[in-house]
Amino acid sequence: MDRKSNSRPGQRGTKVLFLCTNNSARSQMAEGLLRTYGQDRFEVYSAGSIPTRVHPLAIKAMSEIGIDISGQRSKSILDLDDIEFDCVVSLCDGAKGSCPVAHGNKIMHKTFPDPATGDIGGKKNLGRFREVREMIKKWILRTFVDD
Repeated sequence: MDRKSNSRPGQRGTKVLFLCTNNSARSQMAEGLLRTYGQDRFEVYSAGSIPTRVHPLAIKAMSEIGIDISGQRSKSILDLDDIEFDCVVSLCDGAKGSCPVAHGNKIMHKTFPDPATGDIGGKKNLGRFREVREMIKKWILRTFVDD
């Protein structure tokens, strides 16, 4: 099966890759969100420069809005080296340098706070994941879904 694509962003089958350092939360949530809200218009992937595992609180935060990412796994960008993406989006400064132009026709960078570390607006633990999930959701709807 040929996994290359010449489609344009927003067309059926547009290949989008979300990158984040560990591919554990932000990129995993973005993958689930665009797959759900973009329906069949997008073929969505996520990867990391130093992949770990899908964070359990990312799974829980997404399940709260009816999106199941429990079957997703953390992957290295090298695992997807044979795919030509229409759009590659880095979601953190650490992954920004891992977005080689050869991997995508359109390169985007949008930083979101890491919900697994720090404190976002006084929220702790699951609250941070919910907050970042909503930030990513609004951005994805505005950037990819709403025409």
